[in-house]
Amino acid sequence: METHNIEYKESWRDEYLKWICGFANAQGGTLYIGKNDKGEVVGVDNAKRLLEDIPNKVKNALGIIVGVDLMTEDGKKYIRIETEPCGFPLNYKGDYFVRSGATLQMLQGSALTHFLLKRTGVKWDAVTVDNLTPQDLDIESFNIFRREALKSKRMTEDDLACSNEELLEKLKLVVDGKPKRAAVLLFYREPEEVVMGCYTKIAMFNKEADILYMDEVHGSLMMQADRVQDLLYQKYLKAYITYDNLTRVETYPFPKMAVREAIFNALVHSDWSANNPIQIRVEDDRLFISNSCLLTEGWTAKTLLSSHQSLLLNPNIANAFFRAGFIEAWGRGIEKMCKACHSYGSPDPVYIIHPCDLMLRFDAASSVMPFIEEDRRRAGIVTTDQKTDQKTDQKTDQKTQLTDLQQKILDFLRTNPTATRNTLTQMLQGYSASGIKYAVARLQEMNLLKRVGGRKDGHWKVIDIE
Repeated sequence: METHNIEYKESWRDEYLKWICGFANAQGGTLYIGKNDKGEVVGVDNAKRLLEDIPNKVKNALGIIVGVDLMTEDGKKYIRIETEPCGFPLNYKGDYFVRSGATLQMLQGSALTHFLLKRTGVKWDAVTVDNLTPQDLDIESFNIFRREALKSKRMTEDDLACSNEELLEKLKLVVDGKPKRAAVLLFYREPEEVVMGCYTKIAMFNKEADILYMDEVHGSLMMQADRVQDLLYQKYLKAYITYDNLTRVETYPFPKMAVREAIFNALVHSDWSANNPIQIRVEDDRLFISNSCLLTEGWTAKTLLSSHQSLLLNPNIANAFFRAGFIEAWGRGIEKMCKACHSYGSPDPVYIIHPCDLMLRFDAASSVMPFIEEDRRRAGIVTTDQKTDQKTDQKTDQKTQLTDLQQKILDFLRTNPTATRNTLTQMLQGYSASGIKYAVARLQEMNLLKRVGGRKDGHWKVIDIE
C-alpha cells in the first residue's frame, strides 16, 4: 500500500524523477519500479539497464545521489530507489515538488515561498525590507503598542522608555539597521506599499447574500488591531436592549471577547504573502472571519479545536502581538474563544478549512435569537421554513379562490393542452373571448398555467397544486 514515503510504479518513466524530487523535499521515501498499486511484484524486463541509468538520470536532473538496488521476488526482478531527505530545496526542470500524504504536489505561490524560506531557516516575516528604515515607521502605531503593552503588563515602563528604533531592537524586528517585514506590517502606516492586501475588509450581508454596506480598515497591523473590533461593534452589530430592574443591559449577538481573539488571530496568523486581506462577513445571526492560511500538514478543524502545539507562521508578528497583550503565547486563543462562547450562551465557533484560507464562523447567542426573529418579522423577512409554509398556504388559497371560468379553463387544458384561445371560446359557451383571454393571463400570473413553445407549435402546461 502506498504511503507518504512509499510509491509503486510498474515501469520506469523519466517523469518519475518528480517523485524522487518530492521525496527529497519531504521526509525521504522509497520508489519501487516493477510493482503495481497494490505492492505486488510484476517485474521489469530491463532491470539491469535501469540499475545503471537511474542513478545517472537522478544525478543529472536533481544533483543528488540515491540508492538504487536490484531486488528479486518469486523469480521476478524489480528496482528499489531509496531517497533521503535533502537539506536544501530541490527542483525538477524549475518546478518544486513535495510528497504530501500519498500524493505528489507541485508547490506554487505562497506555499512555494514558505517552503523555500523554511529550507533556508528564515521565516517570511523575518525577511528584511531594503527601501524603508526604522525612521519611516509610524508614531501612532508605536503609541498603540506602548499603551497596550503597558496595560497588559507584558512590558514595563522602563522597557518602553526608549526610542522607537530601540524598541524595534528589543522586539528583534531589525537586522543590521533594516526593518523586517514584520516591523513594516506592524508599524508602517502604508504596509500595502510592501505587502499588497494587508488590510481588513468588513461587509454586511442580507439573507439573499447581497452586500448592504462595507468598509475597509487600512494601516499598520497595530492600527487594524485597535480599530477593527470597534468598527464592527459600533456599525455592524446591533445591541439588543433589556433591563435588569433599572439597569440597561446591552446584549450583542456574539461575545466580544471571542470575536476580539478571532480578529487578533487572523491578523497574526494570516499568510500575508498571499496578498489577500482579512475578510469579515456579517449577517444578523452569523459572523465569518477568514484569512489566508497555510496549515501544518495533516491538521484539520478538529486539530485546531483540540489541544495542540502553537506553530507560528509569523513568529515575529506574533511576538509583538503577545507583548502588546493581544494574544497568548501558548496556543490558547481557540480555547479562550470557546470559553467565551460558553459563558455567553453561544455555540462553539466553527472552523471551515479551504485549500488556501481558514474561516471561523460564530453563531448568534440563543438569548438574542428571539430579538433577531422579531426584527426579521418587522422587516418582512422570512426564514426558509416560513417561506415553505407561506408557499403552501398561498397555493391552498389560490386553489380555493379560482373563478368558475378559471377552473373550467384548467380542466379543459389539462386534457387538451394544444387548444388555442379560439378553441376555448368555442368550447366554453357563455363566456366572452376577452373574458377568457383575461382568465388565461390571470392563471399565468398565478403560476397555475404555463405556455410551452410558440403560438403555432406550442402547448399549455397546467401546474397542479399539491
